[in-house]
Order: sequence, then C-alpha cells, then structure tokens
Amino acid sequence: MDFNMKKLASDAGIFFTRAVQFTEEKFGQAEKTELDAHFENLLARADSTKNWTEKILRQTEVLLQPNPSARVEEFLYEKLDRKVPSRVTNGELLAQYMAEAASELGPTTPYGKTLIKVSEAEKRLGAAERDFIHTASVSFLTPLRNFLEGDWKTISKERRLLQNRRLDLDACKARLKRAKAAEAKATLWNDEVDKAEQELRVAQTEFDRQAEVTRLLLEGISSTHVNHLRCLHEFVKSQTTYYAQCYRHMLDLQKQLGSSQGAIFPGTFVGTTEPASPPLNSTSPTTTAATMPVVPSVASLPPAGEAALCLEEVAPPASGTRKARVLYDYEAADSSELALLADELITVYSLPGMDPDWLIGERGNKKGKVPVTYLELLS
Repeated sequence: MDFNMKKLASDAGIFFTRAVQFTEEKFGQAEKTELDAHFENLLARADSTKNWTEKILRQTEVLLQPNPSARVEEFLYEKLDRKVPSRVTNGELLAQYMAEAASELGPTTPYGKTLIKVSEAEKRLGAAERDFIHTASVSFLTPLRNFLEGDWKTISKERRLLQNRRLDLDACKARLKRAKAAEAKATLWNDEVDKAEQELRVAQTEFDRQAEVTRLLLEGISSTHVNHLRCLHEFVKSQTTYYAQCYRHMLDLQKQLGSSQGAIFPGTFVGTTEPASPPLNSTSPTTTAATMPVVPSVASLPPAGEAALCLEEVAPPASGTRKARVLYDYEAADSSELALLADELITVYSLPGMDPDWLIGERGNKKGKVPVTYLELLS
C-alpha cells in the first residue's frame, strides 16, 4: 500500500515538473532542447503521410460506398468485430425493379422485352461493382487502415515518450543551472550540484535512447510509402477490371437493343447521340449528336435482310449522303461490311428498312455496311 502511494506521489511529481517546464517554454521563460534538422524533417514527413493517408482513405470509402448511413453501419460492425451484412448494390436493385416492371407490364411486349434485357445487364453491372468493392477494400483500404491503426499509433506513442523525455531533460538542465547559481552564492553544498548533474546524465541518456527509437520508426515511413505504392497499383488494377467489365456488359446490351430496334421502328434511322465506348487501348474523341434523314431509294431495292447480298448494285442516293469521321478501327466481319481505320473520312448514307445501328459506307471504290457507333457524322 505504501509503495503504491509513493509511486502515485512520484508520478504526480513528474507530471507536475513536466507541466511547469512545458508552460515556461511556451512563455519563453525556459530553454528548450531542439531536435536536429533531419529529425524535424522526418517528423514533418510522417505527419504529412498520416494526414494524406486519412484523406485518401476517407474519400476512397466515399467512392466505394456513397451512402453515409451505410458507411456508418459498416464502421460499427467493424468495431464490434461482426460480419457486415450483404447489401444489394444499386445496379442490382434497379435490375430487380425492371424485371418486376416487365413481369407486370407484359414480358412479351417490346417494352417488356427491353426491360428484361436491360435488367439482366444491370444485374451483371451490380455483380461487377460488388466484386470491385470487395477487391478494393482488401487490397487498398485495409492496408491504409492498418497503417493508421497500427504503425501510426506506435509512432505516436513513441513520439509522446520522446516529448516527455525531452521535458525531463530540460527540467534537469534548469535544475542544474539553478543549483550552480545557488552554489556560487554559497547557499548550497556541492552534493546538491552533484545530484543535479547525475540526474541530468540519466535524463540525457534516456532522451538519446528514446530519440533513436523514434528516429528508426520515422525512417520506416519510407517502407510505408513503398507498401502503399504497391496497394495503389492493385487499386488501379481492380478499377481497370471493373470498368472493362462494365464496358463489355453495356456494349453487349447496346448490340442487343440495336438488333431489336429496327424491328420495332422500321423505316427510320436516328444516329446515336453518343458512340459506344472505345476499346481500352483507344482514346475516343469528342462526338456530337447526329441525325440523318431516310433517303429515297429505287423501287427495285431488295429487302433489308437481303441488302448485304447485292451491295455492289446499290447506288448512292442523289441527296442525303454525309461525310463521317471514323472514331475507332473496325474489322469487317464479312464481305458485306467495310473495314475502317481510325480518323479516316468516308461517305455514308442510309437505306429504308436498314438496321438503325448501321449505314452504307463508301471509300473510293469500296462499299459496305459500317456500324454507326464507330462514326462521328459531320455537318
């Protein structure tokens, strides 16, 4: 019991001494031991790393889960060490609504069939989003959290110890200074000065040891940067995979809708307001909305389904042709199509009954069908 009381008294005395030293330093009434420039740079670099890691972590969480209530719920489950319940993504929820709407409005109607096709695509997009969120959380968010909740807490703890050792050291320096001043006035015996010098040597040793420990931890920030760099590459890789999946799903959906649109709206053609996304290794230029009127044709023109068999016999209309710039390379699937090279200019026109996603394209003496989504129609 007496030992505990003495320890509490000793701790209270140390705390009081540090508080006095800190206060006097703030008012410029006491000297302060300064750290060297390299150490100060390490401290600044560590603080900057911590601050930016927090900002990147928080904003990535917002990117992956825009709903703040859902983020709070996930945080609470994590703190309670419980599994976060599976949550339906927005794409999956939209797919569910569309499927239910098609069932009620008529799954065999044109609108119902289209709702079903779009709902299936949205469901695939939702599944891709779920995979992306999981991968990004494991490969990117978790390492950032581990740094903030692990390494940074250790660094902060050792920095506080270093601050205390520094306050103890400066308090001992001040005490020795006062002891020597009193000795000069013959008011103290030499043993008081000896005691103050001994305390100063102990405080200096503890300060130096703690400074070295803290320095090693701060220098480890470079390894943290290397680790975060690797995680950043993984995050970009997961994003690339996710957007590539989205592109493929939407391109497939666009083809499905395009093949059915001609049957629903025969005899008309409206150019797409936005071309399909280019392949991942292409850069798509800015495109503009374009419309093209249906041009008259000869009475002997075969049906749209047979047009591919006799394209050479189709003459361009006297009016209604337009110039178009090719956006991306296109490889012809068969002899009825015209292969395209990015940035070349071709002449295009539409024929009654054609699939609205296709035009007749001419380049020199070559002619064939070309996909509208690969073109920018010029005025």
